Amino acid sequence: MMALVDHTQPRLRGWHFILFNLVLGLAHMVVLFNAGSYVALLPHAAGDLGGVLPSFGTWAQTDFMIALALAFPLARWLSCRYGEQRVFVAAFVVYAAASALCAIDGSIAAFVPARILLGLAGGVTLPLSQSLLLQEYPDRVKSLGLAIWGLFTLMPFTVGLGAGGWLADHWGWRALFYLNIPVALLIAALTAALLHGRSHVVRCERFDLVGFLLLAVIFGGLQTMLNEGNDYDWFDDPFLRGMLVLVIVAVPVWIVWELGERRPAVDLRLFAHRNFAVGLLCLGLGFLSIQGLLALFVVQLQVLMGYSSELAGLVFVPMMLLGLPTIAVMHDVAKRLDVRWLACVNGLGFAATFYWIGLFDDPHSYDQIFWPMVLEGVFLGSFFTPLTVLTLHGLSGEQMLRAAEAANIFRIAAGALGISWQGVVVFRRMPFHHLQLSDHFGGRMSASYDALHQLTSKLQALGFDPAMIQRQLQLAIKQEAGILALNDAFLLSSALCMVLAVLVWFAHSSRVPALKPAEAVRELQAEELMEQP
Repeated sequence: MMALVDHTQPRLRGWHFILFNLVLGLAHMVVLFNAGSYVALLPHAAGDLGGVLPSFGTWAQTDFMIALALAFPLARWLSCRYGEQRVFVAAFVVYAAASALCAIDGSIAAFVPARILLGLAGGVTLPLSQSLLLQEYPDRVKSLGLAIWGLFTLMPFTVGLGAGGWLADHWGWRALFYLNIPVALLIAALTAALLHGRSHVVRCERFDLVGFLLLAVIFGGLQTMLNEGNDYDWFDDPFLRGMLVLVIVAVPVWIVWELGERRPAVDLRLFAHRNFAVGLLCLGLGFLSIQGLLALFVVQLQVLMGYSSELAGLVFVPMMLLGLPTIAVMHDVAKRLDVRWLACVNGLGFAATFYWIGLFDDPHSYDQIFWPMVLEGVFLGSFFTPLTVLTLHGLSGEQMLRAAEAANIFRIAAGALGISWQGVVVFRRMPFHHLQLSDHFGGRMSASYDALHQLTSKLQALGFDPAMIQRQLQLAIKQEAGILALNDAFLLSSALCMVLAVLVWFAHSSRVPALKPAEAVRELQAEELMEQP
């Protein structure tokens, strides 16, 4: 794991120190901005990459997030082997190259591998940017450095969707990746210049390549099945059947291998701690719902309801109003209360908000969506802190940082799976609602009530073309079926969040104990690393 500080190296001073803070903040923001903003421009990308369906376009986002998760154990080994600053600089050079590939690729088959490479390079930089920043701060003000790093963490996901949509509408969706290239190269160049001459003591441990590859097979297999199931008829497709068998075999092999490794890619022994197991389950369940619904909603606003990418992204801006202040105070609140209460209230709050949105019959207008988004911002702001404190409770030292790494891997992967899973829910429920609406209004439920026939007759009497009437009525039914299917996704996530609110009580009481300064900084470092949106 990356060291907290290397006392043998001289720290940066003056404007070099200020510039380094800005560079690392920009680096952190660029990676997270790309994770969030791509969702808003997804319909543009799907249409331009050979005219594929929007469901195909999600492959590039979900596989990007899987790569982002898998990069964490890779970052640990690479930094130990080659030095944090060298790996950080090299990662941003690769990031620029991957962005160039994303910008020029013309097919989904070429674009997805480029996004995977982009996710791996970006994921490697996330823990390294935090570690490099802390090395430049004296021990007494390391908490300030973490606060600054956390501030940059929040910015991209609060404005990323709107900014990504604006780019897609005004400059084209590829502009996101063209902008990445000079920014990534600038970050690499400035970091290399500011840290030039820094030495590195090799403290390399053997990389668990087998465990890493097995984990990649499991995550990749699960994600592929969810991505392609709707479009290729699930397990009637030989490829998806083979993928299922591969995952079923890989899971027990991976567990046995990791438990036998002295330095595993993911430390499964941490699951012996009840709080870690419960906290990680709640983080995964919550992020599966939150990330999945966010991606689903912003796409359906465009595809189903005719929003532009920019307007669809701006729908989520009200989450900032109370979300940012909530995040700012949550660490202090968590020190004074049993975090199980905070996590429980948060789960119930998400459940109520999702239930509220799930009852909408026509969420076209901003005034209808505004207040639920404000409320969701409050609960998103209070989601991470209590669950990270709960997950890390009872752990110490190296174990705590390993736990933060494992939690990030599983939580980000859960978010990727959630995007595909919510798409499956809508895909399955839309035909059901379409049939129900057609039966109800088409006279099949009651011969005396055929609203479609009555409306058609009245419009024909006014001179409208019968074929046009039928086409418009079918479009109206299809749109309403889509809205009801979207509601089902929110209602299902509401139920999952209620389960989350109950699960937290299986953990031990988690009041934050008084810690020595070094231990407090280490815990705060682990918490901030886990609180990536």
